[in-house]
Amino acid sequence: MVRILRLVFVLFCGLAAAQQQQALMDYLERRLLAIEDRISLWHEQTSRYASELREFKQQMVAQLEGLDKNKEVLRSELDSVGARVDRVEREMDYLETQNGAQPCVDVDDKLVEQQVTVAKEKNKAKYSKLTDCSDMISTIKAMKILKRVGGSKGTWTKDMGSSSGKVYIFNSTGEDTVYEFSSLREFTSSQGTSAATSIHLPSAWGGLGHVVYNKHLFYVKEGEELKLMKYDLQKSMVVDSAVFPAKDQLPVYTLNPETYIDLAADEEGLWAIYATKENQNHVSLAKVDSKTLAIEQMWDTPCPRENAEAAFVVCGTVYVVYNSKLPSRSRIQCVFDVSDMVTNDDAPTVYFPKRYGTLSSLKYSPTEQLLYAWDDGYQILYKLQMKKKLEV
Repeated sequence: MVRILRLVFVLFCGLAAAQQQQALMDYLERRLLAIEDRISLWHEQTSRYASELREFKQQMVAQLEGLDKNKEVLRSELDSVGARVDRVEREMDYLETQNGAQPCVDVDDKLVEQQVTVAKEKNKAKYSKLTDCSDMISTIKAMKILKRVGGSKGTWTKDMGSSSGKVYIFNSTGEDTVYEFSSLREFTSSQGTSAATSIHLPSAWGGLGHVVYNKHLFYVKEGEELKLMKYDLQKSMVVDSAVFPAKDQLPVYTLNPETYIDLAADEEGLWAIYATKENQNHVSLAKVDSKTLAIEQMWDTPCPRENAEAAFVVCGTVYVVYNSKLPSRSRIQCVFDVSDMVTNDDAPTVYFPKRYGTLSSLKYSPTEQLLYAWDDGYQILYKLQMKKKLEV
């Protein structure tokens, strides 16, 4: 009896185990089917996403191509508008030069004749040229913006009377420290004035009219009395000074009123550009002996101070650059040749492709035929194209 019970128990246990095993297999099969369904759904969604991504990519490519085309059209339209604006500016400047303001009062003919006679007597002495230079400016061939160092107003230049490649930076209108770089490459590659040699002058300069010529720095001493200073850059000392022989002086440029005397150098030597009340608010010019600071000769020019911002001298011809109180394009609008070979009718109106504010200084390099310009803290080089003066 006991054996029968044991056999029944064993059979019952085997049957239960078989049922559990079958249930486990069914469960596993259901799980596998669910996983297969999810994998199939994932494949379907992935395919759909890939298709949508391809369509979106095609749409973006088409839109980018359309934007490129629109960009080219806009660029072409902007170039056309810029050319039209430049043409309008030139026409307006031309009309300004041709249609000057009419006088508000009648001028006595005898007084005019007397003024002309005085001017002729004053400039009657013939200027003796030191060189055979007969070049005049035809146009500005190219420009290059080098970097930005310093404030809105300043001067930068090379030694205009020697082959030295040193560059000099005069920041602001009234300081006593000049920064000297050994070369133009060192200046452009340096950070600020960190690589420069500091030259401390015994007195501060006034205005923006300094020039370096034949290893000497010529500047106007700041103060009530306008005194020309000659500083030897090799000996680091002032070697000469002289009071400028002009009375009732005015700022030579109304757009840069800090400058009373603008010193310049060209193929003929050293010059001083200035203004006095005696010349009826016009720019005056003087030839300066660079060795003794003596004034060799003086001229009254017909170039007005109003709206003038800078000037420079090339081959004995002073070129006065004008702008407006609301900065626009600078232009050479008045010239005066000490040898009477160039008149305003002969000289073309030259525009500066300026990008910032007002030119605070222009320094001419005779050996390079370059203009060193300071424009709102930017140091710019203008390459000049020359032509021969015409005999009159």
